[in-house]
Amino acid sequence: MALRHFLTLMDFTADELNGLISRAIELKTMHRRGEIYEPMKNKVLGMIFEKSSTRTRVSFEAGTAQLGGHAIFLSSRDTQLGRGEPIEDSSRVLSSMVDIIMIRTFEHEKIERFAEYSQVPVINALTDMYHPCQLLADMQAYVEQRGSIKGGTVTWIGDGNNMCHSYINAARQFGFKLNIATPVGYEPDGTLVAAAGNAVTLSHDPRIAATDSDLIVTDVWASMGQEEEQKAREAAFADFQVNEALMQLAKPDALFMHCLPAHRGEEVSAAVIDGSQSVVWNEAENRLHAQKALMEFLLEEALNKSD
Repeated sequence: MALRHFLTLMDFTADELNGLISRAIELKTMHRRGEIYEPMKNKVLGMIFEKSSTRTRVSFEAGTAQLGGHAIFLSSRDTQLGRGEPIEDSSRVLSSMVDIIMIRTFEHEKIERFAEYSQVPVINALTDMYHPCQLLADMQAYVEQRGSIKGGTVTWIGDGNNMCHSYINAARQFGFKLNIATPVGYEPDGTLVAAAGNAVTLSHDPRIAATDSDLIVTDVWASMGQEEEQKAREAAFADFQVNEALMQLAKPDALFMHCLPAHRGEEVSAAVIDGSQSVVWNEAENRLHAQKALMEFLLEEALNKSD
């Protein structure tokens, strides 16, 4: 059996992903009851950050501690990766010293190459192409509020970025219809859209996309590394704000999500993100528990492989 990694949602089966969501909800309940559960005792998570983070670092580090393990934080300033060491060399060495690794980086090809040479499971904690850990938290939040999303309609409003790409994969894996509304020139990767087939519909009109939706999701207009494009993006995305008028086009019980950080008055109005339909705080907290379920699963799979 090959070593399992989590680089995109497509690395797991639909049943495995749904199992992770159920397990994350269980772990969240156990944590709130104050139960001690330490399957990662004497295990070490290596955390490689080439992009800065708040939620990703805290959720992985706290989650590892709650599971009885220890996490080591490594920025590009702290590793030879930042000084040009070949990825395969870093992978071989680091994976001989820790039990599981998460990486937050730029090019998706970099994490693929790292995983290829790793002796332990590798988790994608964000690349420019995908953000699968966030989708686990999002799907958990939806299940907690509304039950299964299978057969439902999700609307993505904004940039066809890494979050949008992971929602495309999620539509395939969790069985929902995804409406994507982007400005012209900001569409998601065409290969991913084609692979999703009828599960995904592209539009340049957020009002059409939002109509009768069960869930509306957005993200910042300029992601990390795109700050110099801020003014141009503000102009292009001016009609793509998720506000109360847009939410009224969705179903009456529709939810709103945002991976954070959010810019009120830009991609979302304060009335929406701070309103009754928003579950962004539950969604953010779920990063902790969904990633605990993910690490538990990958470590068990690695143990089974070695038996």
